[in-house]
Amino acid sequence: MDVEIAGIAAARLSADPVAQFHLLQQVREAVLSGEKPPAPPRQMISESWRRSLAAPVNPDHDRPPIVYGSAEVADVRAAHPLHAVVAMLRELLVGIADESRHVMIVTDADGTILWREGAADVCLRADPVGLFEGARWAEAAIGTNAMGTALAVDGPVQIYSAEHLVRAYHPWTCAAAPVHDPDTGALLGAIDVSGPLHTLHPAVVCLVNAAAQLAEDRLHDLMEIRDERLRAANMRHLAGLRGEPGALLTRTGRVVAAQPDGRWPGRISVPPGADRVLLDDGFEALVEPLPEGYLVRVPVTGRAAKRRPKLSLSFLGDRPVAVLDGRELPLTLRRAELLAVLALHPTGLTAEQLALHLYGDAGNPTTARSEIHRLRAQVGESVIDPGHYRLRADVEADFLAVRAALRSGDVRAAVATCRGPLLAQSEAPAIRAERYQLVAALRTAALDHHDLEALWAFGQSEPGCDDLEVFERLAGELHPGDPRQAVAAARLAWLLAEDG
Repeated sequence: MDVEIAGIAAARLSADPVAQFHLLQQVREAVLSGEKPPAPPRQMISESWRRSLAAPVNPDHDRPPIVYGSAEVADVRAAHPLHAVVAMLRELLVGIADESRHVMIVTDADGTILWREGAADVCLRADPVGLFEGARWAEAAIGTNAMGTALAVDGPVQIYSAEHLVRAYHPWTCAAAPVHDPDTGALLGAIDVSGPLHTLHPAVVCLVNAAAQLAEDRLHDLMEIRDERLRAANMRHLAGLRGEPGALLTRTGRVVAAQPDGRWPGRISVPPGADRVLLDDGFEALVEPLPEGYLVRVPVTGRAAKRRPKLSLSFLGDRPVAVLDGRELPLTLRRAELLAVLALHPTGLTAEQLALHLYGDAGNPTTARSEIHRLRAQVGESVIDPGHYRLRADVEADFLAVRAALRSGDVRAAVATCRGPLLAQSEAPAIRAERYQLVAALRTAALDHHDLEALWAFGQSEPGCDDLEVFERLAGELHPGDPRQAVAAARLAWLLAEDG
């Protein structure tokens, strides 16, 4: 991996760590004082500094908070999912860490160090700066660092010297990668290798990332073993239904066996203590707890399908319109944004994810929960799942229809449906991204499809009416006898004049 540090290749600078150390200190001091730095920091570092300062983290005096005392760490480690892969990580990384004067660190999803192993002298140096078990190294707690930043960006990172926001860690370099739960996809924690700055090697981050991938593979193997154990112990319950629709679920709601196979989703959300759930097809299913999961069944007799509400969203145009079972809903822009984001994520979102989609990095999950609560009060509690926020309705949306038409290659239908940009007044990050991507995909398809009818229709739409390349193509390719050719030529001339 070619890691760039302050615009200069790490592989080259690692040959002169002292020069790199001084350069990055100058960059940091200039950025924090509002002056022009001698070289730009990496974008990832710049964004991490902004998040850390907003937390707020003191760049000159902070130390990581102690979450667990030494007497508590052993019990926390024993209960953590990564406990199952620490022996493998120790075999992979501790020997390398010893030789390179580093320590191997494993954190939980909150950035709290649960394991630290490596060279004794490096561990002694790590203790005074808080690099020990029980200390929390999330960005919000201690600023830019490999463990916390890897968790924040959900990807492998290397942090070198003065790229750490807090001055006390400038003599250190570190590389980390996140580890995910193979069942839910949730972050479990991070694997990190940290040590004195002069021991930097550009390949360390690749090594740590490979170790994280191996850890996820091992966790996946263990999950499949648990699944098989669950099936072996409980298939008799499924057989006992005598043809009645049913499924075996893990504790997390993942379906591991079902009858009939075709009707069941991959996962069913079961709220704690629930004795029944509403399925995506409108049927209500009964929930029976098992030692390691659930049996979910749909009684055949005496139960008719519960019709799912029908929600129609027309968000490509001058005024967003939502119609629920034939009744138009009064909409604020925020509620339209909520409905659009939920429609774009049919499997559901957490409050944290929803806040990120609506407000960006400054989003507050509490605010997102309040918005959802007010929307549920308006549309009815049966329409939005209160546990994992998702729409429990048959959704028809014009922006989803454009997506579907583009996937099927029906460019004319996509252009005809896209009358305008998605929620043009919205500044929500997820809406802005979808709006841009939808128009960009539609424009590319219209230009590349060699269908003048579709291209003409795109030129008449709001997204395409000022597109110079579209009208150049139309003016040049429409037959001179086609009355639209003169219109396209006139529009092209006007756009060129405006551009000039």
